Amino acid sequence: MTLQGMILCLSIAYALLGVLLLLGVTRALLPWTVKAAAIVVTGAFYAAAFVTTQGLLGWSSPQALPKQFQLLWVRTVEPDPGRDDPGAIHLWLEALDASNLPSGEPRAYRLAYSTRLARKVEAARVEIQAGHPQGGRAVDFGTGESEMPNGAASAAGAGAEPGGDPSGGGALDPAFLGGDSRSVVFAPLPAPVLPPKEPQ
Repeated sequence: MTLQGMILCLSIAYALLGVLLLLGVTRALLPWTVKAAAIVVTGAFYAAAFVTTQGLLGWSSPQALPKQFQLLWVRTVEPDPGRDDPGAIHLWLEALDASNLPSGEPRAYRLAYSTRLARKVEAARVEIQAGHPQGGRAVDFGTGESEMPNGAASAAGAGAEPGGDPSGGGALDPAFLGGDSRSVVFAPLPAPVLPPKEPQ
């Protein structure tokens, strides 16, 4: 289902809840003015929900990264204490399947800023600009020193500092969804695993 389709389904769900609420209000023993006001307010909130969810399109998601992905581009926003801005790291990614084939649906993700992670994504950006596609892997817990699938070595090297060090809170930790509980490893994009050719 496309993102537009999901937003449409969410809007329909809001509308159905509004209809159920209005059915309850119309059956209740309330003055006519209260019922009319409830109908108008519910309709206005339905329209507002549809418009505001459309406005969310294009914003970086604070959700957890896919386990394996191709890094398409990065944007690092440095912290600005003067504006009380903690900074962020925005990643544009495309999930890879078990055969290292892209999904065809790039998405933007937002991670909490850390100096170590910023160094890693900037190094990956330089590699992309040099014409070397970069893959990545997100690990729930650990040091970020694991290897890419199919034996591709991590670009970080054996003694590199991990970015987004684990906070230890697990998947229910609010920091987990923001990327703080995940180590991110970047490496040259692994070649797709293609099925063997049939003999001629």
